[in-house]
Amino acid sequence: MGSNNPYLCSMSSRLSDIIFDVTSANFEQLALEVFRFQAEHNAVYKKYLDILRVKPSEVQSVNHIPYLPIAFFKSHNIYIGDSIPQAIFTSSGTTGAETSKHPVRSVSLYEQSFMAGFKQFYGNPTDYTILALLPSYLEREGSSLVYMVQQLIKESRNSQSGFFLNEHNKLVDIILEQERHRRPTLLIGVTFALLELASSYKMSLSSTIIMETGGMKGRGKELTRGEMHLLLKDAFSVGHIHSEYGMTELLSQAYSKGDGLFETPPWMQVLVRDPYDPFTLLPKNSSGAINVIDLANLYSCSFIQTDDLGKLHANGTFEVLGRMDGSQVRGCNMLVL
Repeated sequence: MGSNNPYLCSMSSRLSDIIFDVTSANFEQLALEVFRFQAEHNAVYKKYLDILRVKPSEVQSVNHIPYLPIAFFKSHNIYIGDSIPQAIFTSSGTTGAETSKHPVRSVSLYEQSFMAGFKQFYGNPTDYTILALLPSYLEREGSSLVYMVQQLIKESRNSQSGFFLNEHNKLVDIILEQERHRRPTLLIGVTFALLELASSYKMSLSSTIIMETGGMKGRGKELTRGEMHLLLKDAFSVGHIHSEYGMTELLSQAYSKGDGLFETPPWMQVLVRDPYDPFTLLPKNSSGAINVIDLANLYSCSFIQTDDLGKLHANGTFEVLGRMDGSQVRGCNMLVL
């Protein structure tokens, strides 16, 4: 993970050491420090700021930090340093579509992020049997979600934990066995795969958490998150469906324990912007396009304009309401490097 720049090494090492100790009281201070570090050392972000005529030294508030359009991960190398990335995560995409690439300088930083985030919301992975139903992700290389779940499965230290491609019978047998022994179980799955399971198997679950990660594009009728959760709750007789919100371009995840309300770990924040004016942030209790601050994204860019639409609530929780349409995305990406 070396670099020929001693200042870059010392600065990034210091920041990576304190990111996961951030609190609400010092989040803005640390976010501004990360912003200035990336504005200086991330060539793509630096050029973007130059085009916007933004001087990093004059930015004194998180609300004034420009967010990089997520589409740049498809066309540019969003990376800090001259070392070879330890991993390159890639997004899924339809045939012929351009995919995002996220070169990751420090895999250990990603592991720190997703492990600390999981423990904050769910406790230690060793307390669970972790079952993964992620067929579309397993069938390609470079999935950050598969990498995360693979590490959680290892941490669970349970021989029954594992990935399942099309072995629904085996998966159901394991779930029911865990239920008989009242062992806490986490079934994490891509949406279309969970719905396929629900259409064939009805179960009454009390010790199992069902967690969806999204993913219905091109897999039949598009459902709202509410509609999909109702189908899953009915099939598995559970009161809540949990959700994970993450993406290739980030190294942190938000989680919802029900009702589609997501919470972030302390080093991650979500804001909303005007869908047609990417430089205007909206107040809490507003709906708009989602911006994400992910301080774990230290060696790429921590300030991302996503193509998701959402609502930010007064307490900092947020909902994901859908995707921006073509005209909105074009409006947000008018500045092309």
